[in-house]
Order: sequence, then structure tokens, then C-alpha cells
Amino acid sequence: MSPRLGRRAWLRLAALLGGGLALGAGGAPAWAESPDQLLQRRLGVCAPLADPLQELLRRNREFAAVWQRAAASGDPSQRAALLLAQSPLRCQVGAEDLALGQQPWAALLCCADSRLAPEWLFAAGAGELFQVRSAGNTAFPAGVASLEYAVAELRVPLILVLGHSGCGAVRAALGDGPLTPLLEQLVLPIRQSLPPAPWPAPWAGVEGLERAVQANARAAAAALPQSSQLLAQALAEGRLRIQPAYLDIGSGLVSLL
Repeated sequence: MSPRLGRRAWLRLAALLGGGLALGAGGAPAWAESPDQLLQRRLGVCAPLADPLQELLRRNREFAAVWQRAAASGDPSQRAALLLAQSPLRCQVGAEDLALGQQPWAALLCCADSRLAPEWLFAAGAGELFQVRSAGNTAFPAGVASLEYAVAELRVPLILVLGHSGCGAVRAALGDGPLTPLLEQLVLPIRQSLPPAPWPAPWAGVEGLERAVQANARAAAAALPQSSQLLAQALAEGRLRIQPAYLDIGSGLVSLL
């Protein structure tokens, strides 16, 4: 759904567009487009022309190469300088346009974790990725509702459900230590994605945690259309793809599940 523009916003946009002889969609002159059409075109300037999932993976491979080169340095300042100098970020929507609306081309359901920065992972600028984050990246009600908004109002064609190595929420779900009532509620869907306790050997150690994280990401992706008729309908109509994935923080690489 296009943002609705008031008189002041319309004048502001008109001033931004300046050169009215620029060509718009389909080769029509920009002045022949409506203000909403002009804004949507400018908001979508960084959107990929090809499959959004493949674009995410392509950008991630570029980021991972820089991430791994930076990791080879023992100096934190040098690592930061290398990441900034060699960042694969190639496009950024204008701040004045973002003040008027947004047009993300992918949505992420990912973990609330300080090590996980989707903009870095996928070399994305502001306005490109619609993010829902919660510890354990589960299909919690407010998160599902947020994704419904992304699909219905912003017409996002892809939801990537991203788990990651060393996930503390999944580790807590596998453990038997005391948790607060709210944390118990948070890890419940993670535990439900795994065989009943006591946990068998496949869930032990680092490799077991990795398998549990991946199982949880798959379960969360499957739960989204089960929890939302809107998402289920978008899937059935081919307007939406939901894809589980896994991030290895050490390498920076994202793999599909």
C-alpha cells in the first residue's frame, strides 16, 4: 500500500524531485507520474531486479569474504577499518525519501542478538530489509502480526527466518536451568520444535546446538502460515516465499535450510 501524502509532504517530494524531465516507470516522463508513484520509484531504487532470495545470498557471500579477511587481523581498529573500506554496500535510499515512506524488498524473522546485524550480513542499506527480532527467532504473535503488515501493506515477497550459531535462547531451551516465567514462555516453542526431554545425544555439544537451532528455524518458518491466514493466503497465491536459513557467525555465511 502506498504511503498517503499530505499537502506538505507532496510539496516536499516535489522539491526533492527537482528535475521534472527525468523518466519514470515505463519510460514516461516523471512529471506524468503521481506523487505516490514517484515516491515508490525512489524508495525502490535499491531493490534487486532478480529473485530477492538469491540477491540476499549473493550479497551475503560478498560480506562473508570481507568478514573473514577482517577476522585475520588481531587489531580491532584495523578490523573495523577493513570492514568499512571493503563493505559490499552499493546502494542507499535517500533519507528524505525514507522520511516519507518505505519499500523493503525482503523481511527477516531473526534473533535478538548483538552479533547478528542483518544490514551487514546482506549488505543492505536503510529501507531495504523489514526486520522482526526476538530471542530464538520464534513465530511469536506480535512478530507474526508485524510480518502480516510487511506482506499486506508493504508487499514484501520474501520472509527469511534466520537462526544462528551459538544461539543463547536455543541453548536455554535445551538446558534444565531455572528461567523466569517470561523466559519459559519464550523458549516453549523452541522446545516444542525438538523431541521431548530428556534430550537425546544428537542435541549434545556444539554440533547438537547447531542442529537444534536449524530445527527451530524450520519450525518457525512452518509456523508462520499456520499462525496467520493472511500469510497462508499469500503463500498459496504465490505472492510470498518463506525460507528458513542458518547463519554461521564465525564465517559470516548464511545457508538455506
